[in-house]
Amino acid sequence: MALQESLAKFKQQQEKCQSTLTSIASSRPAQPHRTAHASTSSLASARAPAPAVKFSNDTERLQHINSIRKSPVGAQIKRVIDLLLETRQAFTPEQINETCYVDVNANKAVFDSLRNNLKVSYDGRRFSYKSKHDLKDKNQLLVLVRKFPEGIAVIDLKDAYPTVMEDLQALKAAGQVWLLSNFDSQEDIAYPNDPRVLIKVDDDLKHLFRGIELPRDMIDIEKDLQKNGMKPVTNTAKRRAMAQVHGIGSKSKPKKKQREISKRTKLTNAHLPELFKNLNVPDN
Repeated sequence: MALQESLAKFKQQQEKCQSTLTSIASSRPAQPHRTAHASTSSLASARAPAPAVKFSNDTERLQHINSIRKSPVGAQIKRVIDLLLETRQAFTPEQINETCYVDVNANKAVFDSLRNNLKVSYDGRRFSYKSKHDLKDKNQLLVLVRKFPEGIAVIDLKDAYPTVMEDLQALKAAGQVWLLSNFDSQEDIAYPNDPRVLIKVDDDLKHLFRGIELPRDMIDIEKDLQKNGMKPVTNTAKRRAMAQVHGIGSKSKPKKKQREISKRTKLTNAHLPELFKNLNVPDN
């Protein structure tokens, strides 16, 4: 309210100054001059209207500040949180007011909402951004992902620090983590790619895996892959057509001798014991 009154008074003063200048210019008497040229220029200047007085360039900034402070509390809080997120610095209420024009001290609702916001940390003097996971670099990111063998949502990692997404892609490229999409929420999930991590598989997933019967023909497998948006590495139809053109019959591959499993063999699918029930496992 005080800012609006100041603007109104400022405009009245500017209009009053303009009116005064105009009246002075119109009432100024013509003065004799030594030369005709000087008299002519003086008369022209007396008849010309006085230039309009422009408002100060600061008026637009003041109007912008006033619109921010009159905006809803939620909009002001978002403005402050965006500032804290982008800079990752701690600000006093006075510094916030100078930087993004949100007067935290003068608006109790904004102050209380910021102090109790889950994304904001307040130490009694300064406000700073608070991410869900306190991470500083790629090593800490990898340690955190490995603590969640069943996956951690990428959306919970995005605001940890500015380059977290680049580090996550680097860990994926190095083969240290997996990034898979959740079909329900269409969000990426980060999984640790560590063979030492024991992953618990739900019984429903086990039953689903056991109930899937793969097609016997490779062409049908390639069609199923294409239906699910995946590009098969092989092209069996093309290969068979080329074989017929050159008169080459398809040869069935000889069956490999099933390798026996001993107690020293490392079982990577130990959570599916039914895969090994028909195998000959020696006692020694």
